[in-house]
Amino acid sequence: MLIKVFIAGQKSFGAAVYKAVRKAGYEVTGIACPADGQYYDRLKKAAYCDSPRPVIIDSDKLRSSDIPDGTDVIIAAHSHHFISTKAREKVKYAVGYHPSLLPRPRGRDAVKWTVRFGDTVAGCTIYELSEKVDGGAIVLQRSVLVKKEWTYKDLWREALFPLGVELMLETLKMIEEGRYSATPQDESLATWEPPADQNTRLFRPELMMLG
Repeated sequence: MLIKVFIAGQKSFGAAVYKAVRKAGYEVTGIACPADGQYYDRLKKAAYCDSPRPVIIDSDKLRSSDIPDGTDVIIAAHSHHFISTKAREKVKYAVGYHPSLLPRPRGRDAVKWTVRFGDTVAGCTIYELSEKVDGGAIVLQRSVLVKKEWTYKDLWREALFPLGVELMLETLKMIEEGRYSATPQDESLATWEPPADQNTRLFRPELMMLG
């Protein structure tokens, strides 16, 4: 079974996931990333320079009709854009990566809050995309010990970034081999942390226009 993947993401992590997925032999049907110029975003650059070149969509304009027919999996790899219900319904699986041990903490600055809280154990989660941001069922989780001298950048670069790429590939392997399963999050343990540096909101285009 040749799994066909659509990747919504950005920056170095999105590019790393894209390259790892392609190297593993999976077909990438398209990507959605920020419209910051043809070569500015690293995910966009990786896809633009690839052959065959996948469909490239502006994240702000992503609609269900942009997901190529025959796509099996949508991956959210460092995406700050909500994937609409209609888009998710076009594929068999829709999963995202979150750099914490969900359900704690949810939110876009989970790595920063992990360090601010002084947590000695961190981790990352592959979860099913759903209507609840960072609230879908858990597919995979891995934990790591946080070194005392680490900043949030160290934690991300040294541990959570490479582990996230690894778990994305493991998830695709589970799908490929028929071992995929997911467990609902325990809402009684959930926490939501606001942006650590600024008052920003998750972009949800389906609230303005049905996808």
